[in-house]
Amino acid sequence: MLSDITVFDFETTGLNAQTERVIEMAAIRVTGGEIVTSFHALVKPGRLLEPKITEITGITDDMLVDAMDESLAFRILRNIMGDSLLVAHNAAFDLQFLHHALQRLAGKTFTNPFIDTLTISRERHTYPHKLTDMCGKYGIELEGAHRALNDVIGCWELLKAMHEADPIDRYLNKLGYLSKYGPPAWAPQYAYLFGTSNKFEPREVG
Repeated sequence: MLSDITVFDFETTGLNAQTERVIEMAAIRVTGGEIVTSFHALVKPGRLLEPKITEITGITDDMLVDAMDESLAFRILRNIMGDSLLVAHNAAFDLQFLHHALQRLAGKTFTNPFIDTLTISRERHTYPHKLTDMCGKYGIELEGAHRALNDVIGCWELLKAMHEADPIDRYLNKLGYLSKYGPPAWAPQYAYLFGTSNKFEPREVG
């Protein structure tokens, strides 16, 4: 199941995958349980960043002056991914940005199978389910959250821990979304989408 995977993550100018752009990407290709390739790049978005994005990511406009062109960054990422199993935390977000970028730059999309560690987290654990929270629940150190390479390494370690606790095979191509917000604006045609809700720890009475 995890013999050939690519764990990837994007930091972006906003949430709308059709209109916003990737400003940082990272990926690791894992073969036979070992990281064989890693890639990290800041990406030119062609626009100035909102202060909130800099606050969240720590990425500034000055840092992006000499960043990689979007087309080159996505060509490298696509070559790394090949036909491997894609893994991300909140994959609905990253898969949408991957799709719209490939459509815009190359007129095509991807057909890779995928696993979403957020979907697994919501089913197995109580709220909260952010990557930092989930890594904490499994005793995984995550430094510098909301920077793409750190998040990718954390997601890989989380994936391994989850799989060791209970094999994750049945989550292949499944995307759980919070029912109150509705399904994602875009998802692969082969994705199985289902509504879900957060589970909470019981409140203490008295």
